[in-house]
Amino acid sequence: MIQNATILLVEDNADDLALTLRALRKHNVANRILVARDGVEALDLLFPAEAKADAIPQDLPHLVLLDLKLPRVDGLEVLRRIRSHPTTRLIPVVILTTSDEQQDLLAGYGYGANSYVRKPVDFTEFTEAVRQLGIYWFMLNRLPPPGE
Repeated sequence: MIQNATILLVEDNADDLALTLRALRKHNVANRILVARDGVEALDLLFPAEAKADAIPQDLPHLVLLDLKLPRVDGLEVLRRIRSHPTTRLIPVVILTTSDEQQDLLAGYGYGANSYVRKPVDFTEFTEAVRQLGIYWFMLNRLPPPGE
């Protein structure tokens, strides 16, 4: 387990964002959480100096929880960019979306998602899903060091 692991939560819907943060707190996921409200914000957090060809992302998250239906740059493009950069390609990415579309599921895994979780509408089910994500990704799973 990595101590002080950081989660990047990419979510544009204010209600879903609040619900996810509440579910994480409810289940004592005390990790640092960075929030991006669209794909551009996510990419700016992951690649702050992208204009410089030799720039290396700093303060990388250990896990990305990524919505697909995002404004400005969609989640699949964010995922594609994460996987195409040598310093971010190993960061686990969990797609956390309301989409039940087969094409989104296939595209998500095709672009290298580690997991695809459909957000339940019910709060109790959703908090249980978040609890299980926290247990798996931060207690059971071994994460690669950031930037490796």
